[in-house]
Amino acid sequence: MPNKNVSILFVCMGNICRSPTAEGVFRHIVQEEGHGDWITTDSAGTHAYHVGEQPDPRAQQTARKRGIELSDLRARKAIKNDFYEFDYILAMDNENYSLLEQICPAGHEEKLSLFLDFSDEYSETQVPDPYYGGDQGFEHVFDLVESASRGLLADIKKRYKD
Repeated sequence: MPNKNVSILFVCMGNICRSPTAEGVFRHIVQEEGHGDWITTDSAGTHAYHVGEQPDPRAQQTARKRGIELSDLRARKAIKNDFYEFDYILAMDNENYSLLEQICPAGHEEKLSLFLDFSDEYSETQVPDPYYGGDQGFEHVFDLVESASRGLLADIKKRYKD
């Protein structure tokens, strides 16, 4: 049993493509491996463009093809209080990382990382925004997110399991 509950927040710009995909994929892997009782997830955007909306239909379709449901997720904006609530705050790219740094309270900087820092399969450091691209962009995002999710779970288990 873990020595504490762990919470993860995935963050992109609008919270309708990358971060809900990351939340859904990671949540699925956590459930599959039987850790849903002590690991919780959420996602948010650095901008309030889509607050209250479901993930982009293309993100949902890509996830559904791989057995993951995202339709229960709703977009929200990241806030300063998130740094008090979450153990990991994972930005999808450098721009969103910088925006999160601006709202991060002193003493909570160690919680903030780029999500792809947890992937050892890809040389990319940022999850590209697929919003203006075609379906292939969503497939690539899913692959990146799946790799980083597995690395993140390994990190959490190493850090927090007794």
